[in-house]
Amino acid sequence: MKIIINLIALLLSTGYLFSQQTITGKVTDSKNNPIEGANIYLEGTYDGASSDPDGNFSFETTEEGLQTLVVSILSYEPHYEAGDVSYFKNLHIKLMESINSLSGVTLTAGTFEAGDNSKASVLKPLDIVTTAGAAGDFVAALQTLPGTTTVNEDGRLFVRGGTADETQVFIDGLRVFQPFNATANNTPTRGRFSPFLFKGISFSTGGYSAEYGQALSSVLLLNTTDVPLQEKTDISIMSVGGGVGHTEIWGDQSLSINTSYMNLAPYEALIPSTQGVRWNSPYESISGEAVFRSKGEKSMFKLYTGFNHSNLDIEQEDINYDEYVRFSLKNNNLYFNTSYKYYFNNDWSLTSGASIAWDTNDIGIEENEVDAKETSSHFKVKARKNFSNRFDLNFGVEYFNTNYDETYTDFNVDEFYNDYDEGLWAAFAESDVFLSNKFAMKLGLRATQSSLLDAFEVSPRVSLAYKPGEVGQFSLAYGDFYQRPLTDVVKYEHDLEMEKASHYILNYQYINNGKTFRAEGYYKNYDRLVKYDTDLPQYNSNYNNFGDGYAKGIDIFWRDSKSIENLDYWASYSYLDTERDHQNFSGMATPNYAPKHNVSLVTKYWVDKLRSQVGLSYSYGSGRSYDNPNNPGFMQERTKSYNNLSFNWAYLIDQQKILYFSVSNLLSINNVSNYQYADSPNANGVFDRRAITPPADSFFFVGFF
Repeated sequence: MKIIINLIALLLSTGYLFSQQTITGKVTDSKNNPIEGANIYLEGTYDGASSDPDGNFSFETTEEGLQTLVVSILSYEPHYEAGDVSYFKNLHIKLMESINSLSGVTLTAGTFEAGDNSKASVLKPLDIVTTAGAAGDFVAALQTLPGTTTVNEDGRLFVRGGTADETQVFIDGLRVFQPFNATANNTPTRGRFSPFLFKGISFSTGGYSAEYGQALSSVLLLNTTDVPLQEKTDISIMSVGGGVGHTEIWGDQSLSINTSYMNLAPYEALIPSTQGVRWNSPYESISGEAVFRSKGEKSMFKLYTGFNHSNLDIEQEDINYDEYVRFSLKNNNLYFNTSYKYYFNNDWSLTSGASIAWDTNDIGIEENEVDAKETSSHFKVKARKNFSNRFDLNFGVEYFNTNYDETYTDFNVDEFYNDYDEGLWAAFAESDVFLSNKFAMKLGLRATQSSLLDAFEVSPRVSLAYKPGEVGQFSLAYGDFYQRPLTDVVKYEHDLEMEKASHYILNYQYINNGKTFRAEGYYKNYDRLVKYDTDLPQYNSNYNNFGDGYAKGIDIFWRDSKSIENLDYWASYSYLDTERDHQNFSGMATPNYAPKHNVSLVTKYWVDKLRSQVGLSYSYGSGRSYDNPNNPGFMQERTKSYNNLSFNWAYLIDQQKILYFSVSNLLSINNVSNYQYADSPNANGVFDRRAITPPADSFFFVGFF
């Protein structure tokens, strides 16, 4: 009996030995370098092994038939081999490096990120409101970044040789049609929006995404907060007005509202303007914003609305009149923006949204009146598919509509009408492709069709990025950009083409241990710019698209928040070489708004014993070109350099109370932005002139928050 049992056991063990399979192979990376420590196993079993220093592996299994071999290791994409076990011999398995969203390459050419949710941030949300001289205006804070130009008499964003109208603003991906407050000529404006409602800002100085259009120079993308962190009430009392805001949260829904009132009359009574202006009624405004959010399990709904009413009555000096020229303005602006995003189970997402704006201006110029009304809307639908962490696709369609009506009434009560109605369709597609943690690209295409101009344009966009090490990377971008001629032109003339700009950008960025360095070189080529043969666009002007131009330069940015305890600072420098032949120019020349050199230095220092943050900001701009009819040539002379040293002090009374003081242009430097010349020469044959300067050299601000 014992002999029979031993024989059976021997036969069973022999069968077991004969049924074993040996799985062998080698694991390498894409460059055939061996990978040590990779886990190799049959899915659903305990049979497996690890690769040795040469990448080789070998193990035995009793499994038979169709099986799945899994190869995995940290920092690489998992690899799967499906087939009969008998074929798993002498395998050569190449693993692809996994894409690390925290340390991998990013596409940064031409784009500054500002927000805590961006790993490439160069500014944080708090930076916007604590920059000396910005007075809480996010646009003024962005003017400390390279690529922007200080045009102190305007206040809007001038980017890389472009006019302010070449920069467009979007909230949650939807167009804002009048992003700045209305104001008088040579009086700087401010952005309409509170920085506290936004979680992040993306400021593209060129080469921006194919999702956006109608901007020759840049786009400013504002993203509202998805979920507020806490309920709160904000109260502000300021030397120029006051405001109140509140955030309420219930479950997955929340509402944030704020309203503010501004009146410069008390300030003007205390510190009157002294340079070329007289206020009959200083600037006064009331404004408010609200954001409603509803977060679902797989969705996000937002509704944003903002309103503003402002008025002013001013008398300004004019070289061609003995008396001051009176200018009055009443502006009403109402803006709605709603968006809905849904996330599907298969890595698809769908976003839809719409914005609409109503803007009216009642303008008085001496005995003449202008009544202008504009209604604009934007509708967008886009889809996004993440095929893997290496490849995604973003595509969509959008429609813009603008209806403009203007009535001009002269002192004889004669009326003149100008209007236009434009519908513009656009479609876009764009893909992010990550070949590795070191190399990525963005490929995009945008097509637009304008009913007003009867024009169809196609715009390619390409961005590349290469990261040779852990802390630095290079980026390259190219794109074509189109923009409809401005309202001041198309309200008179519709038979024109889209203006065009082509961008070429090379960027290097370094971020490590609280330090950020960026250097960016660019070239912009302008084509089909609008020209006319009068001083300003008029109903009887002759218009064409024969204008062109270029802009080239270098932008440098450095920020350090770690080297010196309690000190945070950033510095930027921009070199700009630009000329263009547009508007009423007699030939190629550098425009007045484009100084060759711009420098900004922003410092913020926390004094612990005083519970205070002290800030200094310095801005420099080289002389700006202007045309002197007394000398030969065109735009041949330069103003003196622009200098501005601003100071602010924030005292933390307790965790919920802040006393804030600031003064812009602390040294009261008399900055000259341009000169106005008389229309005709005097008795000596000389054209008289006056300097265009700010209404006041310095501005003081005190606030309690």
